[in-house]
Amino acid sequence: MSADELRLDLEELRRLEGLAKRPRVVSLLSNEIRSVDAKLASRAAPVPTPAPRAVAAAAAPAGLSYVTLGSFSWDQDNEKIRVYVFLENVDQEKVETTFKPMSVDIKFHDVKGKNYRCAIPKLNKEIVPEKCKIVVKPTKIVITLWKASTGNWLDLHYKEDKFKPSMDKEKDPMSGIMDLMKGMYEEGDEDMKRTIAKAWSDARSGKTADPMKGLP
Repeated sequence: MSADELRLDLEELRRLEGLAKRPRVVSLLSNEIRSVDAKLASRAAPVPTPAPRAVAAAAAPAGLSYVTLGSFSWDQDNEKIRVYVFLENVDQEKVETTFKPMSVDIKFHDVKGKNYRCAIPKLNKEIVPEKCKIVVKPTKIVITLWKASTGNWLDLHYKEDKFKPSMDKEKDPMSGIMDLMKGMYEEGDEDMKRTIAKAWSDARSGKTADPMKGLP
């Protein structure tokens, strides 16, 4: 019997109980009302559901070791850089890429039982991470880096400009010039080194206040 039918029976029994006069009839109706009420309560009670068993998540591989791929080639056009990593039997599904504005980190998992990594921790200039991509080919991997601004890159890696004078306001104003001269001396030929050495010597001896005077 459905719950709706039990409710209809209960309503009818209560109406009859209100009309009954004889004690025995009232007692019989009361007993039946309690019985139907109990059945209805049991139908309405929620059925307990078993608590879900905790399922252990698959643990990520820990302690992986990588062989660093330090040798690769690259070329460029005005808008993008292409990096060529020569590695065979790479599965595209097992390549992990991390592109950031100033860095690249590519991991190749399970290549003939080994894991390889190609990373550039600090790029020469900024890239657009969301536009960068990687394509796996039979004998090589092509990594395309989109430049944040068009132009030519002198190198993939960021390098400090040796000839850029320091702009630290707390330092001696001559300090930036001396740093510049030091860089020029290290990079220059023998004639340049002699000229800088003489200018440096004259400045320190007081013959001239400008150590750059006399430089070509």
